Amino acid sequence: MAARINSYSSTLSRKPVRDAPSGPFGLVAFYHMTQAVKSKSWLPWFESEFRKNGTTFRRPLVGHFGLGTRYHHLLPLLGDGIFTLDGNGWSHSRALLRPQFSREQARYTELDVHVGHFMSHIPSDGSSFDIQELFFRLTLDSSTDFLFGESVNSLVSTINTQSGVPEFREANRICHQLVDYYVKKALEPTADRDIKSPQDRERYIFLKALAKDTRDPKLLRDQLLNILLAGRDTTASLLSSVFFELARNPKVWARLRNEIVERFGTAEKPTAEISFTALKDMPYLRHVLDEALRMYPPVPLNLRTALKDTTLPAGGGMNGLSPIFITKGTTVIYSVWVMHRRPDLWGQDAAKFRPERWEGGPRICLGQQYALTEAGFVVVKLLQSFGAIESATAMTGDPLINTNLTMTHENGVHIRLFPSAAK
Repeated sequence: MAARINSYSSTLSRKPVRDAPSGPFGLVAFYHMTQAVKSKSWLPWFESEFRKNGTTFRRPLVGHFGLGTRYHHLLPLLGDGIFTLDGNGWSHSRALLRPQFSREQARYTELDVHVGHFMSHIPSDGSSFDIQELFFRLTLDSSTDFLFGESVNSLVSTINTQSGVPEFREANRICHQLVDYYVKKALEPTADRDIKSPQDRERYIFLKALAKDTRDPKLLRDQLLNILLAGRDTTASLLSSVFFELARNPKVWARLRNEIVERFGTAEKPTAEISFTALKDMPYLRHVLDEALRMYPPVPLNLRTALKDTTLPAGGGMNGLSPIFITKGTTVIYSVWVMHRRPDLWGQDAAKFRPERWEGGPRICLGQQYALTEAGFVVVKLLQSFGAIESATAMTGDPLINTNLTMTHENGVHIRLFPSAAK
C-alpha cells in the first residue's frame, strides 16, 4: 500500500496532506471533540480547527466510526431512497422523483391553510414564543399534505411533534406504519373513484403521481420517507434561522417588509396574489434566504467515501495547493458550516448576517425550488401581518446549534412579533 501511494504521488506530483496535531492515537483531539459535542459548540470548534490547521488536514480518530456507511445507518428508517443510495440506485431514484418537482407543482392553496393554523399560535399581545417549534409543525403538515394528499395537522392537535419514542425500532415501525397507510390507499383500485370533489380530482398529490411510475409499495414508502425527512426538517431549519436573524437585525426586517408590502400589500389590504413568479421577482427576499442558508446551513457537515483510488485537486503540501491522493475506502469529511464562514471567500465580515452581499453545480437538490418557494411564501405571509419583531433573548454571538441529520437551534428561536398597527 505504501509503495502504491508513493508511486502515485511521485508520478502525478501529489503531495501528502497536513497532519493536524491530535495527541497519542488521536486521544487529545477526540477528547476536545467530545467536549464540544456535549456543550453544543462543536460547529464553532470545527471552525477553529480549520483556522488552526488550514482548509484541508488529516486527523486520526480513536476506533472505527463507520462514517462512510450512511446506507447501513439509515436503512432501518429510510430504506432504499434517494438519500441512502449511490451510483445507479441514486440515478434511478432521481429520475423517478425529478418530474414530481416541476415548477407547476408549487401550489399555495393548501399551504395557505396550514399557514393560517400556524398564525393562530402566535401570541397577539406581543409576548414571547418559540417560533422554531411552530415551524417544524408547519413543515410537517405541509409536507404530508403535498406528499400524501392528507396532512397530519400537527398544528391543529395538541400533540408535541418533537417528543420522540425511546426505542429506535419502535420509532421506525411507527414511521413505516404511517406512510404504509397512505401508500396502500394510493394503490387501491378504487383510489380515484373515492375522490368526489372535482377540485380534489385536479389537485396534484405527490404519491398519486409517483404511483403512476411504480406500483412497488416498498419503493414508494422508501422514497416518500426520504422526501418527507428533507421537506420537513430542512425548510423548518431555514425558516427558524431567518427569523432568528431578523429578530436581531431590525434594518433587515424593515427593508424586507417594505419590499413585501410594496409588492403584495398587507394582510388586511392585499394588493397582489402570492405566486411562484412573483416570489422569484423579490430579490431582497431571496438574498435573506440565501444569507440564512450561508450562515446556518441545514446540513452543516457531510462526508463522502472514495469508491476507487482518486485525488482531490488541492489541500496537499505545506501550502495546501497540491493535489492529494485518496485511496479507495477513505472517508473525506467536509464542513459546509466552515466553508460558508471563510473570510477568504466571503470577506472579513463573513461571520455577519448581511443579505446585501448577494446583490451583485450539476447535482442540485431536487426539492430546492420547492423548499425556497415554501419558505418565501411563509416569510411573506408573516411580514404582511406583523410590523415589528424583537428577540426575546439577550444572547449575542452565534446560537447553540444542535446537529443530527439536520441543524436546529438548541434553545429554540424565541421572539416577539407585533401586529403592524401595534408598533
